[in-house]
Amino acid sequence: MTDPTQRFSNRAEVYARSRPHYPPAVLNIMEIECGLKKSHKIADVGSGTGLLSELFLQNKTFVYGVEPNQEMRAAAEARLKVYTWFISVAGTAEATTLREHSVEWVTAGQAFHWFDRTKAKAEFLRILKPRGCVLLASNNRQRTTAFMRAYERVLQQLGPAYQDSCSRNIPPDAYADFFGSTGFKTTAIENHQDLDWEGLRDRFSSSSYTPEQTNPQYEPILAELREVFKNHQQNGKVRFEYLTTVHYGLLT
Repeated sequence: MTDPTQRFSNRAEVYARSRPHYPPAVLNIMEIECGLKKSHKIADVGSGTGLLSELFLQNKTFVYGVEPNQEMRAAAEARLKVYTWFISVAGTAEATTLREHSVEWVTAGQAFHWFDRTKAKAEFLRILKPRGCVLLASNNRQRTTAFMRAYERVLQQLGPAYQDSCSRNIPPDAYADFFGSTGFKTTAIENHQDLDWEGLRDRFSSSSYTPEQTNPQYEPILAELREVFKNHQQNGKVRFEYLTTVHYGLLT
């Protein structure tokens, strides 16, 4: 699929229930390092099913959830309907539809690699108030345990579909180019999910590069994943480990 805004249309439900939350330490960074206040407004761009937005909403901070994919946006609206300080917006990183200088923050969780970075930066500068901040967060799968390495070997069998996803990894110098001359800071936070078999199956299925159930490759690869689970589970669960990487600062 060439249009990145549509890649998760048929995975929104499984994505919403299987992907990890963002650790509270992300909020601490925003408050301590960048002066986040509850009176601020946040544009969470590429907000998907609302996983990062929810962290801010629990802090009673106003959020525009800007998401181009209708199915993902609907999942977020259902998930976050209890928060009256959440507004769902049909927009993209390159064209949010928000007013000029209307927010103190722009955030993106697990979405920056999909953006046209030049156009997105121009749009972020347009909607940010003076001295507004940007925070880019991602939950990066680790390979530091036997289980996580075995999971990686299953993914490697997906061939070009998986290799294409790896090619979308952001090179380190891209962040320096994006933030500009004022510089930025980076921090990493340990994060994890403890998953039973159904949770691991859903986490696998939530990725855009994994085969759908109608694909002949689905059942064989799922059988291999089940063997990995059986070999590494403890008390019926495996630990899926992440490093939550956070880049934050001013744009120039």
